[in-house]
Amino acid sequence: MYNNFITLEGGEGAGKTSVLQILSDKLKHNGHDVVTTREPGGIEISEKIRNIILEPSNDKMEGRTEALLYAAARRQHLIEKVLPALKQGKIVLCDRFIDSSLAYQGYARELGIDAVYAINEFAIQQCMPGLTLFLDLDPKKGLQRIQANSDREKNRLDMESLSFHQKVYEGYCQLQQRFPNRIKKINANQPLEKVGEDAWQSIALYMQR
Repeated sequence: MYNNFITLEGGEGAGKTSVLQILSDKLKHNGHDVVTTREPGGIEISEKIRNIILEPSNDKMEGRTEALLYAAARRQHLIEKVLPALKQGKIVLCDRFIDSSLAYQGYARELGIDAVYAINEFAIQQCMPGLTLFLDLDPKKGLQRIQANSDREKNRLDMESLSFHQKVYEGYCQLQQRFPNRIKKINANQPLEKVGEDAWQSIALYMQR
């Protein structure tokens, strides 16, 4: 586990990217060296894998294939970008990490949280975040936000049914109960400024420990 590794999680439309930028700005303002990144992606190879995973026309992709591709993208991203920054003492803020695979593929795709965790254990070699912020938002509200945002990329997961996204949400809630010391819930059904402030308070409290 790396104390300077902080991840943001949540369903589609929860506002992770916007909150991540707020947190990055606040951390930099307080004198921290910060690296922001995302999954899947963050580096060239992983971005190429992202394109395969999220391409809407790849609708025949099977759940295990999807889980393995996420783990592969995660491994390369970790080796090339995340671990070097962590070892230099930088704070890494990452939009999604292992919990996304556990919620989406493990729970919603019904592959099993433990089975998907095992795949990712091989990929990350115990490199877990010290803090994970779960942006808690009703899936229906999240999908409405996506439909209203014409600038956001529409991907294969956006096309899934509301029931699938509801299962993703249930998966996240189970993970938060399973790892309460690491995963902190943030009410994302608020104005962005308030969500960002709540997230910042969680980070500030965490860094005081």
